[in-house]
Amino acid sequence: MSVITVDPCSDARWQTLVHKYPSSVFHSAEWMRVLTDTYGFDIQAHLVVGADGAPQAGLPFCRISDLRGERIVSLPFCDYLDPLVESAEQWNLLLDQLVAEGVPVIFRCLHNPVPLTNGRLQEFKRARWHGIDLRPDLDTLWMSLNGAARRAIKKAEQNHLQIVVAEDRSMMRAFFEMHLRVRKYKYQLVAQPYRFFENIWHHFMEAQRGMVLLALQEGEVVAGIVFLRWRDTLFYKFNASVLTNLSYRPNDLLVWMGIQQAKAQGLQRFDFGLSDWDQAGLLQYKRKFASEERTIHFLEYTPNNGTAPYVQQARALLPQLTDLFTDETVPDHITEKAGDALYRFFA
Repeated sequence: MSVITVDPCSDARWQTLVHKYPSSVFHSAEWMRVLTDTYGFDIQAHLVVGADGAPQAGLPFCRISDLRGERIVSLPFCDYLDPLVESAEQWNLLLDQLVAEGVPVIFRCLHNPVPLTNGRLQEFKRARWHGIDLRPDLDTLWMSLNGAARRAIKKAEQNHLQIVVAEDRSMMRAFFEMHLRVRKYKYQLVAQPYRFFENIWHHFMEAQRGMVLLALQEGEVVAGIVFLRWRDTLFYKFNASVLTNLSYRPNDLLVWMGIQQAKAQGLQRFDFGLSDWDQAGLLQYKRKFASEERTIHFLEYTPNNGTAPYVQQARALLPQLTDLFTDETVPDHITEKAGDALYRFFA
């Protein structure tokens, strides 16, 4: 076996590999193009190939060099990204290539246990993941929901909420403005650049590989979910709502409509994605629907060369800037510009 480096957005061998292994939307060329078009990342993949040149294993990554220092991430802004490997031998071949560069290397793993047994990696964080098996019929899925979820869905229907599929970018913009306000006023965080959502629209919605569901109340958008589709799975990627309208339970109805859409498309899995360990409200919300709960492991290789003073300063400065730009007295359009300028440094 040997290791080669390819462009996973265009190389047919990467496409062969992601269809050979269980893979997620974050392994897809479409998702990688969203990242490269938005942030300018140079995404590559190391492949393990046999003597005949056929791909046997692989891992996408990108090198980042900015005010937070040099690092390798597989990949930025993904809920998780399991290496496509079957054995420790394959994994060590790939990992050897990355650690040889002498900079920190960061992974997020969910389904593949192979990296968890490697002594060179340390777990530095955990997150929750939830999913739904969509193979049962719709009636069975309805009865499998937590009673609180069923009551919330019925309440949303009684409140005459209308669920629509976004038809153009102006509706994605309406979603983004809710997302911006939730990030700012609920979590005190800046939002991803709007061009990130424009690129999602281009690479997924225009290609019929996803959808944005919006909840309307008297014609006004009050909640929405961005869904991405990959192979047999519908991925719940972003959710946002008008905080003053939560009592009408639009988010519960949106998830149920997403499940119905996925069933209609013949999909078998619903991926709820990442939730931080301490997000009690979000965890409770997802558990009302989910039939599975697992752990996402954040793993890091750390070389023994210390951390430069400027990197330590930058790590302290970014939270301070976030606090400044998410202060309630700061106009939302300034907070949006701050996210546009700063978000890439959180990779």
